[in-house]
Amino acid sequence: MIYVALINPFPVISDALEALLKDSDDIKISRVYDTLEDLIKDPPQNPVHVALTMVYSVSEKIIDDIKLFLQHFPKAKMLVLSMFNDEKFILRTIKAGAKGHLGSDANRAEVMEAIYTLRNGYEYYAKSITDILLHSYLSDQKIGPVEKENKLKHLSPRELEVFKLFAEGMSNRHIAEKLFISVRTVETHKNNIMKKIEIKTTVDLVKFAIKNNIIQID
Repeated sequence: MIYVALINPFPVISDALEALLKDSDDIKISRVYDTLEDLIKDPPQNPVHVALTMVYSVSEKIIDDIKLFLQHFPKAKMLVLSMFNDEKFILRTIKAGAKGHLGSDANRAEVMEAIYTLRNGYEYYAKSITDILLHSYLSDQKIGPVEKENKLKHLSPRELEVFKLFAEGMSNRHIAEKLFISVRTVETHKNNIMKKIEIKTTVDLVKFAIKNNIIQID
């Protein structure tokens, strides 16, 4: 069972999220809090595997609270669901330790996939968030030459196929459907890819894809 602590001050939205996830056999919202501070002061009886935090405005306090939460719950994963796409703020939440970020257009399937992905030890960023991160990356520096060591030669044809689809923004579920394989197999391929090309984050994986012309950015 994946226990999710929901941080959201608006009961009607909390009720909607709980309703979205109630049919899952693997995910359970163990408790709802108004703020991360409340969670830290009064943690639930069950472990906190994922903290799903709703963010409605840019706030320095949220950044501080994310850092403080992760100090108290180092094994937990922070998943941010924000109602806006402020590039600098999103980058700061990631720097503060958030391992997942969803936009306001996220649907039930994407929320569930993000929770599963974080629980399995990976990062998860919605396509809209990945686009923001890549825009920041492309704005800050020119794309350099292809890696001196051709690390792509270590990837199998199937891994290259998964790599390209993921770098283009497809979710694990959509990749699985397209290639007629399981989501778990997609996650295994992605894990192997990251090990073989020696990168640790999904954003760096997409950067690598751009540098090596696996995907094209207009």
